[in-house]
Parts: sequence; structure tokens; C-alpha cells
Amino acid sequence: MKQTFRWFGETDSVKLSDIKQAGATGVVTALHHISNGEVWEIDEIQKVKNTIENAGLEWTFIESIPIHENIKLKQGDYLQRIENYKQSLKNVAQCGIKNVCYNFMPVLDWTRTHLFWQLEDSSTALRFDKVEMAAFEAFIMKRDDVASNYDEIILKKAEVRFNEMTQAEKQRLEDSILKGLPGTVDDLSIPVFKEMIAQYKNISHDDLKENLSYFLNEVIPVCEKLGIKMAIHPDDPPFDIMGLPRIITSETDLEDLVNFIDSPSNGITFCTGSLGANPKNDLPKMIEKFKDKIHFLHLRNVKREPDGSFYEDNHLDGSSDMYEIVKSVLKIEKERDLSIPMRPDHGHQMLDDLKNDNAYAGYTAIGRLRGLAELRGLELGILKSNVL
Repeated sequence: MKQTFRWFGETDSVKLSDIKQAGATGVVTALHHISNGEVWEIDEIQKVKNTIENAGLEWTFIESIPIHENIKLKQGDYLQRIENYKQSLKNVAQCGIKNVCYNFMPVLDWTRTHLFWQLEDSSTALRFDKVEMAAFEAFIMKRDDVASNYDEIILKKAEVRFNEMTQAEKQRLEDSILKGLPGTVDDLSIPVFKEMIAQYKNISHDDLKENLSYFLNEVIPVCEKLGIKMAIHPDDPPFDIMGLPRIITSETDLEDLVNFIDSPSNGITFCTGSLGANPKNDLPKMIEKFKDKIHFLHLRNVKREPDGSFYEDNHLDGSSDMYEIVKSVLKIEKERDLSIPMRPDHGHQMLDDLKNDNAYAGYTAIGRLRGLAELRGLELGILKSNVL
């Protein structure tokens, strides 16, 4: 596997020199200062590329060229936004970058109820608590149709939990969910968030899939001419929240995706954390099934809980069998005679990074360094054991 690290640009507390010391050869980044839906100009792309290459690294994957909400909704100026997207693709190709990760999640990117949840060893992890999410939707957002996403048991627990929470805990919950992620959206307020969600009131799962299909049929032919691989990231968490439809959560959804347009440019970012949070997903089987469509790997592990909650576990622990996952990846790499770019994802905040108040939750240096080291060792062990 080609080892990469995500970097959020000059403002990232993790520097390119740190990434090089971690042993990665590639960088995964984006033009985070460009607003969603605007054109990425060549000089801006080249500036970032030069910075990465001057550090002795390669810009391996773009993550992401974000998709404007009007494209997802197929409303307003969505046609112009699609044309802007096509131009950005042409510009990145002209700069020699041919791999683009993206997602089609409405309003929010990945969502957690805790950004710094303390583990037994005093490190912290990202956590999604389904009861607290229901409490947020029912008693902070005050959603009318919250019962459509949660059963009665979860909602009763949510009411009890909310009534027991201090004001500081309620604020932490709100901040965690509405926190703008680097390179996606700004921090949101409840009124603005409600307005954004309201736009999807009459958008069903089928509608959103149809809009994704329309977008892909517009941009994939351009990608094919340019030699670009597009790789969709699964929805995280892999189930509906806030009444918003999640449409890339399962094997069936990925089947639909690859069938929207048959092209080597239409592919998948196989995220073992996002897909692994859905207990119905058999990850090694899915890797084998979509082996010709997997362009990028996010390797992480979540520990699932019976009520649908989960937290980010160590890369070799958790509910997914990382040995079988990596073995499946190495098998298809051998069959296809290639090296798939991967990055360790969502590491714990630990050691000296616990003192770093500017660190992005899930993207601290040392936790991901541990993850990369574990994955590197696992890969070497599998290759040396001749089990492929």
C-alpha cells in the first residue's frame, strides 16, 4: 500500500516535516481556503503542490474537492456549480494530480457527539453516542420528526440523558456536532443549521441517489478524458441523522454507485471506519467484490456498541478484523499489480498531543503515527508470511 498522511495546509499543527518523519511518502490535502463550489485555479493548486514537493513528498490524493449543496439538491445554480467542478478537475489534471476523493453527504461531513472522549488509558478518541445524538435532535434541535430515526427505547434514554446533563455538557454536545471540519464547512449555529436541513425536507434517498447519478454522469466523462480517478467516501455515520438521507452506507449502495456510470474513473474510497460502523457490512467480502473500483483506502477501526453507538478504537483493535482487511487489500494489489494509496485515519489524541490545543480532533500527529506504524507492521507481516 502507498502510505499517505492527511494534511490541512499551512495552518495545520502537523507539519509536512512531521509527515515525512512518520515514514509516509504521500500527502492527502485540498485547497481548504477555496469556498465550496468555486473553481480551483491553477496557480493556487500549483502553490500547494510545490510546497508539498519541496518537503520531499508527493501530493497523492485530493481530499476533497467539495460538492456544493446546490448540486446535491439539484437546485438553484447547480449547473454552474457543476461546470465549476469540471473546470477544477481540468486544472488539477493540468498540474499532474489525478486522484480525487469526494463525498455526497448532505449538510454535514462526518459527525460525532464527542471530539475528545477519554479512554481508559487517558488518550482521547472520537465517539458517536446514539443516545446523545437523539437527545441533540429531540431537545436541542427540537426536530418534529425525530421518531423517524430512533426507536422508542433510544428516545426514552435520550430524554433521561438530556435531563441529567449539565449546561456545559449540553454545550459540548452542540459544539461537537456543529463544529466545522477543516476543509468542509464553517462552524454552524442552530438557526443556520435548521435552515440548511429544511432544504432536504422533500429529498428522499432515491432523490439524492438520482442527484448523485446526474452529477457523476456530468463529471465522469471529463475525468475519463483527463485520466482522473474519482473515489467517493462512504457516509459517516452510515445511517440517517437529523432526518438527512445517507445514501452510501452499504454494499448495495456501492453497487448502485458503480452502476450509475460504468467507467474506470468512477470509484470508491474504501473507509473501513465508516463502513465498519454498519454491522451488516462484511468488509473483506466487499473489498473483493469492488476490487476494480477501490482507488483509495482510509484504514481505521471503530468499536461498535449494541445500541448503534461507536468510538474510534486503535487501528488493530475494534470490531473489524484489520488483519483480514489488509490481507484482502494486498491480495487485490497483487492481482492488479498496483499499490493503492492509503492513509491511517482518525488517530487518538495521546502523549504530547494532549497538550496541543490547536490540534484537529482525530487528526493529531502521534495517534496517526501509531496507526501508520501498526498498519505498516501488519502489512509487512502478511507479506512475509506468504499467505496471499
